[in-house]
Amino acid sequence: MQAYFVPNENQLPSAEVSIQASTDPVSQKELIKVMVIGSRKGINSIIKTLHRLRFAEVREWSPPIPYGASGEMMSLLRRQIMVD
Repeated sequence: MQAYFVPNENQLPSAEVSIQASTDPVSQKELIKVMVIGSRKGINSIIKTLHRLRFAEVREWSPPIPYGASGEMMSLLRRQIMVD
């Protein structure tokens, strides 16, 4: 599943956000992975926006690393949640 965030008019860089989940049926916990791909500036903008929305702390994200040969970067957030 992918989610796209519509940037503010003042935000020029763009980034793609991907959310993946895997469930452990024994513990009822689900590992959620949120991946942001784009320019370093775009990634930082999305991470700060999600922080302001109280989705995740900035320090919870991995440092941006190169992604593919396109010159884009990637940052990852992993979180375990309880599922009903």
